[in-house]
This record gives sequence, structure tokens and C-alpha cells, in this order.
Amino acid sequence: MAGPVQSIERAAAILRLLAGGPRRLGLGEVASSLGLAKGTAHGILRTLQHVDFVEQDEATGKYQLGAALLHLGTSYLDVNELRSRSINWADALAARSGEAVRLGTPLEGKVLIVHHVFRPDDTLQTLDVGALLPLHASSLGKVLLAFGTEPVESALESGLEAYTRHTLVAREQLTRALAEVRELGWAAEVQEMSMGEAGLASPIRGHGGLVVGAIGLSGPVERICDNQGRPRSSLVTLLREAARAISRDLGAARW
Repeated sequence: MAGPVQSIERAAAILRLLAGGPRRLGLGEVASSLGLAKGTAHGILRTLQHVDFVEQDEATGKYQLGAALLHLGTSYLDVNELRSRSINWADALAARSGEAVRLGTPLEGKVLIVHHVFRPDDTLQTLDVGALLPLHASSLGKVLLAFGTEPVESALESGLEAYTRHTLVAREQLTRALAEVRELGWAAEVQEMSMGEAGLASPIRGHGGLVVGAIGLSGPVERICDNQGRPRSSLVTLLREAARAISRDLGAARW
């Protein structure tokens, strides 16, 4: 039986690297991160670029995922049951709350955004579908950790990166926060991943009551929180109602 094809393994590693970062990467960064010679990395990148799986920024020469690959991902997400069952409820939640709505599921120790409804106004917004968020610094991720969808130990072992001065980076902090999420039934992030931004999330349950994903609201702190920095109760109520509705559609009997 033939073994794995090294060039394909390396191409996959490059795509995972580009997908996991918040910014474009240069040739040297890609090569050093994966332990490849620059010539080897460059050849693979050029091939991926040729089939539109990777794009190169003309100004900086750095690389990011290409449109063709994102299209393939979106095609997969279109048949994802969680997404298809959630679309109408997510759209309604965005309309009622006036905020952006995102759906997240676990993927390789992070949160994969499988659906994103823009805030219903004229502000410039970026589509987050396909983005990967950190578990410990996002409200969606805290839900997945709190309800056992993603193991806490794996997040701790990989290290808790500080995105802002508010990010929870100590084991004790994260443990207390997750206990509170379980008690309240929803999670919040206030400037933990990005200064000036906040988010709320609630679990989505499937058959047997198991948490299969999370739905969340996100936006500027002053819109998500009151003047005391506390999440607005009206938004929490709308969010939890949407999460329950989706869960019922997925077969969660007691929701």
C-alpha cells in the first residue's frame, strides 16, 4: 500500500498554518514555522496560488487563504446541519438585537465560525465565516469549554495567549469563568480578544441535550454592555431564546 504523499502533507500543513493565524504570513514565516527550506515552501505556495487556494498580497508579498479554498469550505458548511437549522433563527436574532450574530463549532482546539449575519446597519463589516477563534478568549469558545464540547485541558496545554490585558490567561481565572458560564447558561467576553469589542454566547444542544455548538452576538462594548460594563440583559434574553429555538429544531427535547 502506498504511503502518504509528502508534498500533499506539506501543502496541507501550509493551508492549516494560514487558516490558524489572524494575519497574512510571509515566505520566511511559513518556512520557519513548518521547518521547510524556503525553496520548498515557495514552490508549494506558488502551486497553491496557481489553483487559487492561496493568494499573495501584491504590496507586502505575504500570503493568505484564497477564494477557491474558502468557497470549498462554504460549500461544506452549506450542508452542515447546525448551520442549516440555525440560519433563520440567526437572521431573526440579528434583526431583533441590532447586532452581528455568529455560529461556532469546535475544530482542532478552536472555534470555527460556520455562519455570520452582519449587524443590520450600514457600517463596514468583514465576513467571519471560516475564521478560527481562540476558545479561552471568545464567548463562543467559553461555551464550548464550559459544557464539555472541547476539553479544557487541551486548551490549557496549548497555552492561553493574551490578546489584550483582559484576556484570561491563568488556569484559575479560566476555571472560575467556566463555572460561571455553566451556572448562568451563557458566556461573555468583554475586550478579551480585541479592545473595544464584546460578545455574548449561548449553547446550542442537539439530541440528548449534548452541546453541539454555540450562537453569539458581537459588537462594540458600548452596544453589548451597559455603562457598568455588564452585558445587557435584553440581549442575553434574545440570545438565549434563539439558542433554545435552534436546539429544539435539532432535537433537544427539553429546550
